[in-house]
Amino acid sequence: MDLASEPPVRGRRRHGAELEGALLDAAWGELVERGYSGLTFESVAQRAGTSRPVVNRRWATKGALVQDAILRASDRAVLTDPATGSLREDTIDLLEQLNVWFAGFAAIMTAQLAAYFDELGTSPADLREMLTGSRQSVIETVLQRAIDRGEIDRAKLTPRIAGLPYDLLRHEAIMNLRPMSSESIREVVDTIFMPLVR
Repeated sequence: MDLASEPPVRGRRRHGAELEGALLDAAWGELVERGYSGLTFESVAQRAGTSRPVVNRRWATKGALVQDAILRASDRAVLTDPATGSLREDTIDLLEQLNVWFAGFAAIMTAQLAAYFDELGTSPADLREMLTGSRQSVIETVLQRAIDRGEIDRAKLTPRIAGLPYDLLRHEAIMNLRPMSSESIREVVDTIFMPLVR
């Protein structure tokens, strides 16, 4: 998965959401390639094919620009509800969907965002909380269906256990900076997650 943004479309003026999207994509590309420390409003403007005042009018700080760029990039990792009829298969499918994204994003978080966390006084956990959004609702839907089918015990489904497969996937991505193998995903589901919720 190429996490850098596409080059800007030149030769015509962009406005509104189109212009903002181009600026955020440019900021993401700069973040991937140069890291937070190397990203500047000037470099974002140049990459987007516009001027620095255009960037300054929309974001007061580099931190705010980068946060919005991370959110936009994260929105590309859309989860599709697998609805296989089985919690095991649904969970494996969701983990496979997230696998490549987690690995690529983990590399950026560890290598490129240290200065971002330091400057904003935030942490990777805060960033994770900001990014869960729509993906969390798909995971919750899958779990609720399994409860309704009587496939799992609601009393055993604590928030920590519900998030466990995804936390393990994220951990492996951060530690190894590469996707988890399909065999390892199935091992997590079959030997750790399913026994805990049944």
